[in-house]
Amino acid sequence: MELYRVSALTTELLAHILTKEFPMKTKSFLTATALTLGLALVLSPSMADEAPPRRERVLTQAEQAALTPDAVLTALEEGNGRFVAGTVTKRDHSKMVRDAVAGQYPKAVILSCLDSRIPVEDVFDRGIGDIFVARVAGNFVNTDILGSMEFGCAAAGAKVIVVLGHGRCGAVSGTINNVELGNLTATLQNIRPAVNASTDFEGKQDASNPEFVERVTEENVKLNVEAIRQRSPLLRKMEEEGKVKIVGAMYEMATGQVHFMK
Repeated sequence: MELYRVSALTTELLAHILTKEFPMKTKSFLTATALTLGLALVLSPSMADEAPPRRERVLTQAEQAALTPDAVLTALEEGNGRFVAGTVTKRDHSKMVRDAVAGQYPKAVILSCLDSRIPVEDVFDRGIGDIFVARVAGNFVNTDILGSMEFGCAAAGAKVIVVLGHGRCGAVSGTINNVELGNLTATLQNIRPAVNASTDFEGKQDASNPEFVERVTEENVKLNVEAIRQRSPLLRKMEEEGKVKIVGAMYEMATGQVHFMK
């Protein structure tokens, strides 16, 4: 129940009490009861469920150090659940910006496609200072992104790397269709291995077949998860030591749900 509805109901009840013929003691008692009831509704657990508590601070170094990769993955899954349900956490971003000036202690690094329909922080219900986000059409790794991931994990303490693909990916469709357009031509060649790895697909193998596009997209995620391990000995060692986890995931356009590949 929204606060304005609680206020309106309480006001209506008070007006009813005050306009009726009651002895003064009875009227005082009913008035106090109405005010107490209104306050109880405001503070009730059910209302807390409808309006998640405002988070007024960024993650501290001690809090980050206490996290495990599994705990971070669980937090990302739970955050995505709130995003899908429409119950994302209310945050005071202005205050969080100021609180984050002294340093950053994020939980995860997310490699996402460039696609404008995927607001990564919102998708996982994360606030300022919670996650590193790298973006490139087709969510593939290269030297620059690998270096950024190494910074995020080895230097800044992030515990999870997620390669996040998504349905209806234009970069994947463009690769399948051999699109040539300026520098994009070279960019899409980074997705070509996923197309080549999907030749065993039974069905029409072109971008007009959404099932084939999905297959190539998932293959692209898996190949890039493995590329991180192969091309970054530093991150591979951190994963072997249990300091980080490297996982793939797919974002479902129609629902906003993220499906992790564990």
